[in-house]
Amino acid sequence: MRAGPLLPLVLAVLWAAPARAESCDALTARVIRVTGASLAGRSEPGAVFRAADADRMVLDCRAPARIVLGSVERRPPVGWFTLVGLAARALGRAPLREAQVLALNLNQDSLLGDAPFEGRAGGVVLRCETGPRSDSLAGLASICTVTVARRPTLRRKAALPPASPAG
Repeated sequence: MRAGPLLPLVLAVLWAAPARAESCDALTARVIRVTGASLAGRSEPGAVFRAADADRMVLDCRAPARIVLGSVERRPPVGWFTLVGLAARALGRAPLREAQVLALNLNQDSLLGDAPFEGRAGGVVLRCETGPRSDSLAGLASICTVTVARRPTLRRKAALPPASPAG
């Protein structure tokens, strides 16, 4: 049987098709497996978890996916920062130690600067803040949000012709 001229077209379409986003169920299962948290319930569009080291842990599966971790303490125990690192590993495969240290530093900076701070570890962006809140997270003194980092769009500068070297 001959493949004919249709085979290259089918292969090109399959090759160019964008990668499908991971399903929310698969992402929830990975968060449970990596962090050791247990599923407390489903919330549209994500999940709520119980974890020994966090007073609140919520997964939002909408793009870009994110996990919000909260503590009632302004200076959470070390286990909370480890859980933030594990969440970063589960969500964006970030190195555990790098994400844990970044979360600790961002929390300290937020305590000193009285403002939210953010940084990047591997494939995730961490944003940590401390202080009293008046929104849906009221009652939590420390919050870290782990978000899947978007890939930067590479663009050629308009002033440089394609063949000229940079410098």
